[in-house]
Amino acid sequence: MKNIIKIQKLSFCYKVKPILLDVNLDIETGDFIGIIGPNGGGKTTLLKLIMGMLKPHRGTIKIFNKNPKDMRDKIGYVPQKYNLDKYFPITNLELVLLGLLTKSRFGFFTKKQKEKAKDLLEKVGLKEFIDKPFGKLSGGQAQRVLIARALIPDPEILILDEPTASIDPESERAIFDILIKSDKKRTILMVSHDLNTIIKEVKKIITVQKNANVMTPEMVCKHFALGLYHPTIIGQKK
Repeated sequence: MKNIIKIQKLSFCYKVKPILLDVNLDIETGDFIGIIGPNGGGKTTLLKLIMGMLKPHRGTIKIFNKNPKDMRDKIGYVPQKYNLDKYFPITNLELVLLGLLTKSRFGFFTKKQKEKAKDLLEKVGLKEFIDKPFGKLSGGQAQRVLIARALIPDPEILILDEPTASIDPESERAIFDILIKSDKKRTILMVSHDLNTIIKEVKKIITVQKNANVMTPEMVCKHFALGLYHPTIIGQKK
């Protein structure tokens, strides 16, 4: 395994408020990592720094030994919510194809690209919704479409910011199944407030509360059992 994300002595502040302090992380190819921590602890900020949406105030982030902003085409991103007017006339197929917009020619997609989008929608369990409006989907169904959109350009890194928040258990299970069956070489970083579920699925857990620590799921369970962590370290599932 090789390190594809290397973070050294990273610090970040909003105005004068410190959010992340002296973070050091090495993330390897194929890692499936859960990220937990209290609200305001710096989880989403860490993701934005990795994606190059924010710049560190101190320290460095390297992705494939390059700056994050130069590696955005290697990263797929699934937000917690997708702010789209439910009446906006876009189908699920069209939304997934937006993940290939930078690779399309003048905004047109090839037959092969459309077939790939349909195949991904089928894999996420939405075959019957391919040509349906995105705005008509339930929360769990919408999240699966967003995962398909993130996967269509075959990113080497997939980042998910609480993709299972506010959805039903069946959809949550479906999302984890999609991720587990994803390309084994793909590195996945997933923020979650649902510790009970995530410790059963991921290989490693990063606890974020200004600093960041990498642990195995077994180590996290042991720390909670010994009372070394207060439950607020993971916040509350919404």
